[in-house]
Amino acid sequence: MSLLRTLIPDGLKRWLAFGHGVGIEVVGPHGGESLRVAAVRVHPGGARMVGTISFNDALHHAAGVWGTEYAAFLRKHGCARVAATVLLPRREVMVRHLALPGVSDKDLPSAIEFQMEGLHPYREEDVASSWVRIPGTSSVLVAITRRAVIDRFITLFGEAGIQVGTFTCSAAVIRAALRMFRKEPPPSGLLAYETTESGVEIYGESPSRPVFSATFDVPLARAAAMAAAELRLESETAPVNLDLLLNAAPALPYAAALASACPLMALPLNLLPTDLRPSGSRWLWIPSAALAAAVLLLALALGFFPRYDTKQYLASLNAEIAKIAPEASRSAALDRQIEAARRATLQLDQVRTRTKSDMDVLGEMTRILAPPAWLNLLEITPTQVTIAGETAQAAPLLQTIDASPLFQGTEFVVPPSRVASGESFRIRTTRESRK
Repeated sequence: MSLLRTLIPDGLKRWLAFGHGVGIEVVGPHGGESLRVAAVRVHPGGARMVGTISFNDALHHAAGVWGTEYAAFLRKHGCARVAATVLLPRREVMVRHLALPGVSDKDLPSAIEFQMEGLHPYREEDVASSWVRIPGTSSVLVAITRRAVIDRFITLFGEAGIQVGTFTCSAAVIRAALRMFRKEPPPSGLLAYETTESGVEIYGESPSRPVFSATFDVPLARAAAMAAAELRLESETAPVNLDLLLNAAPALPYAAALASACPLMALPLNLLPTDLRPSGSRWLWIPSAALAAAVLLLALALGFFPRYDTKQYLASLNAEIAKIAPEASRSAALDRQIEAARRATLQLDQVRTRTKSDMDVLGEMTRILAPPAWLNLLEITPTQVTIAGETAQAAPLLQTIDASPLFQGTEFVVPPSRVASGESFRIRTTRESRK
């Protein structure tokens, strides 16, 4: 629980205040104690007392009887599984205030232990104590009682079947109750009182002393003056009835019930042995619930992030494409114009070079086919030349034409035939330069 108080910001603690709380005040003389019980329901907007019950002279009645009534009371108000915060009798608890300026939280336990022996008259082995630093101050509130008192009330509530989460004192629950769902007490200080069978119990706060709690066996006016002097308040400071200050009656079990319902907002002053404190508090599930929620959110984020990231990436790409689309269109048009010019240039080059090569073919054929040979057909293509005509002997022409560097693969298209002046021929050859 102390770890939760450290991890959770103060502003968030109020929003975690949901549920019920039960407070029990033990009042009356030793051996004849009565119990005053209050049940509250809290939510972030405030708290409401939902029921009260009293058990007079509880020790002189069977614990099982009033324990059964207590259980029925809890069920009636939806608090069946709530561990109670118990205010031990004021006469049995010594409340001490220590001012420890400059002492760090790390060194605080050893500093308190060093002074503990001077805070009580009991033997060390007979003492049960608990302490807490008052938030925002260098002061420490210490509660001290005898182990026999703790053991007696553990046995009493155990026989009655009452689940107890905290044994504490009135000063701790009053200070916390004043700050849970109301404005901070005035910085100039305050005095509050409650009349009990053993006298007047005074609670106070002041700039010089964050917490004061004591019982006086004198009239209220005299007790208030003594408390004001202890707190260094003006002597005319008027005490306020605790019921009116907390707007609840009875005020002390109501304040204890608030501490039961909102442990994160209460002062963790607990005299109950650690091994007897309930471990099933709903607040213990907060770290696990927070971790589970974080894991779930992370899983959802991991599931949706790739889709979101892809969508954002596509949107970014489309925006960039839209920006450069005009330039890309102009570039594509220029590429097409360049390609067209290139093809036209190649065609012009081919026409220019073909004219020259065709003239070379014509000149070569004129040289090879000397008179009396003559032609009646000369057909020139980029790859072949076909000739037809007459000569004295046609067969030697194949070898003569192939001997030229411009031709190869010379052959007769049709076999030579005899005519009056010699032989007619039709020859086809491949242009060597186009190979």
